Amino acid sequence: MGLRTRLAAAFVAVALTAALLASGISYVLVRRALLERVQDTEITEVRQTVVRYVPVTTPPGAEGVVVEQLLGALRTSGRRAWATDIPGDQSDGPPDDRVRASAEATLRAPVSVDFSYRALHGTVFQRVRVRGHAYLLIGMLATPGRKAWGESRPLLLVAVSLRREEQELAWFTRALLIADGLAVLVALATALAATRGVLRPVRVLGRAAHALGEGDFSTRIGERGRDELSDLARTFNRTAEQLERMVGELRAKDAASRRFVADVSHELRTPLTSMVALTDVLAEEGGESARLVAAETRRLGDLVGHLIEISRFDAGAAALVLDDVVFAEAVAGTLGARGWTGEVAVDGPADLVVRLDPRRLDVIVANLVGNALRHGRPPVTLEFRREADGVEMSVADAGPGVPEDLLPLVFNRFVKAEAARSRSDGSGLGLSIALENAGLHGGMLAVGNRPEGGAVFTLWLPSAPQEDDDQERRTDAEHAANQHAANQHAVNQHEEDEPS
Repeated sequence: MGLRTRLAAAFVAVALTAALLASGISYVLVRRALLERVQDTEITEVRQTVVRYVPVTTPPGAEGVVVEQLLGALRTSGRRAWATDIPGDQSDGPPDDRVRASAEATLRAPVSVDFSYRALHGTVFQRVRVRGHAYLLIGMLATPGRKAWGESRPLLLVAVSLRREEQELAWFTRALLIADGLAVLVALATALAATRGVLRPVRVLGRAAHALGEGDFSTRIGERGRDELSDLARTFNRTAEQLERMVGELRAKDAASRRFVADVSHELRTPLTSMVALTDVLAEEGGESARLVAAETRRLGDLVGHLIEISRFDAGAAALVLDDVVFAEAVAGTLGARGWTGEVAVDGPADLVVRLDPRRLDVIVANLVGNALRHGRPPVTLEFRREADGVEMSVADAGPGVPEDLLPLVFNRFVKAEAARSRSDGSGLGLSIALENAGLHGGMLAVGNRPEGGAVFTLWLPSAPQEDDDQERRTDAEHAANQHAANQHAVNQHEEDEPS
């Protein structure tokens, strides 16, 4: 559920709760006022009618005539009246049970009491419900004075229909429900309008943050008003500005350091070539010291060569020279040139032909096999096989494997398994160069440990890499600039299109 939906739902829930609470209170107050008005009016009318038709003193034998005249006067539309005799008990009011029993006998239906039985100035009344309809039941003595215990006297009962009041309450309830529905609709429309105005800057900020996350550090958003969202926009712009400045400085320093490494490597290459040739001659004629100097010079020459190769990758100048290569012959040539033919067991189809750069495949195989021979234990195996979309090669050894904490870093530059030593064989760049060459082909290189022990490096190369991969690498900066322009245009265009 989105933020706008949650805000609108909360707004509508509050409005609906308030509307229902107000409607409930209004209904209770109106119902009470309506019923009390009818109740007071009917009781007053009944009492006045009794006063008019019942004399102060009734001649003997005239009570029946008086009661009949009284009942005739009380029987109108919506009102029923009858009389029943109850024994005199020296009280002014009839018993509750007598009133209810008489009402049920006359109305021929059970009577359920809505409110408690009450008395008002010698008149008893209560609201009852018969067959789903409400009535006001009124009871009072039809003759004045008191009689001896056991003598009967007439009890006047009047049932007033409250159907009209029930209809009025039903109409009032429907009006309240309609008003509540309209209030909910108005609340919903208001909530949608309010949340749209609130969430518009949030959406703009989200798009700008996405562009910033994609590397477009020059993204900015408009600052309007003085509310919290405007403060958030200003904070975002300041953060983006600082990030752009910091990233620019880091990129400039990184480019400068790479140029420095490349320049130094190129400057060292020429004198190192002469030094290697001279130390080789001295090693043949001299002793152990001369051979040590020659070995270290060759190692320095390898390091310079690796640095030059890395600088080419960093500058985007590395290119593929593709050719159809018999994979088994290329692997055998790499092993034979380095004297490793008898130290590595090779397994794979002899007729597998792959289109790739043979020089870069030689670098990948030499680095992987050399790493296994230096840091692992025999037997070292090299297996390759045809895949549906390329070729897969694995180089495994039976050594201790790669430490678990080193697995995520093994392809990083200058990472060595024996970093604690003051010196070790290798430059720490071989696996990085192998990974770069695999990526240049559009392939992948991964490392892991075998359950039976030893490390295994797995290379996958596509069967037909694109020959313009190097061109794509050189145009990354141009694509980034175009993407920045597109992102900034989208943000600005949305700010212009959205109403404030």
